[in-house]
Amino acid sequence: MKLTLKNQKNIPRFIRKTSFISIVILMIFVLVASNEITHHKVARTAQPLQECLINNSLPCIDTSKTTSEPFIPDPKLDAKQRFLSAIARKLTTIPQPSTYEYTLLQSYGAVFVNPDIGIKLPQKNIFVNEQETQEFQATLTMGHVDGTNDCYLQKSAADALNKARIQQQIPLKSGYGSGDCTRTFNTNLKFWNKYANNQVLAKVQQGKETKILGLVAPPGTSQHIWGLAIDLRVGNKEQRKALNQNGWFQTVENDVPHWTYVGLSEENLPLFGFKKQPIRGITYWITPL
Repeated sequence: MKLTLKNQKNIPRFIRKTSFISIVILMIFVLVASNEITHHKVARTAQPLQECLINNSLPCIDTSKTTSEPFIPDPKLDAKQRFLSAIARKLTTIPQPSTYEYTLLQSYGAVFVNPDIGIKLPQKNIFVNEQETQEFQATLTMGHVDGTNDCYLQKSAADALNKARIQQQIPLKSGYGSGDCTRTFNTNLKFWNKYANNQVLAKVQQGKETKILGLVAPPGTSQHIWGLAIDLRVGNKEQRKALNQNGWFQTVENDVPHWTYVGLSEENLPLFGFKKQPIRGITYWITPL
């Protein structure tokens, strides 16, 4: 094709326009490609909680802690995975199996599935001393257990217990005392020293002794410290029914007077992985760990 003088004059303008469009297209392509690379990189490096649980690659961390909506574990998961998926929403990190912390989670971890937004849970299951215990307890909203002198629990737990005790007469183990309710670190330690000693504690920490956990909690590990447990004298089915209807269950195997505020209905306990364990006429709901 033979160019005219007019066409020859328009060549630079055409080239500039074409070059500008090409640069814009190239920039858009680069941005899209970059975004795709970043997206796939995140998708490869982020490990969803459920995948972590299925692969048993503890510790699992749940970064999507949404406590404002009711949570029901995925029924496709097995009991252990359902339980872990629930407590991972409350605990910062789930302890590794075969550790002291994991052993404690087996015995005392039931409270970490509690859906009640009115309660506060610790970020770990061992307090090392009285100061650390007091710092946690100072953040709690407490409620009085009706008909007692100085028995206090976290308010939601106290309210639920008071409702059960309106339905049925349910006395405290001691009949009145604060030792049945929320305990200090030193009270926990006193109970431990009554039934055990440092040698037994060392065996528990090494995973060589677990039966003692159904009698007394090691120092700094009791559910009583968290204001979510109480010792009661329960002798009939109607009392148990009233407690169960208000979210209270026996979750520590062989610890007969010990009741834990789980905050779930009995029919929902299996959904969260709890196992029904009848022992000498008492039904315990124990963790599946």
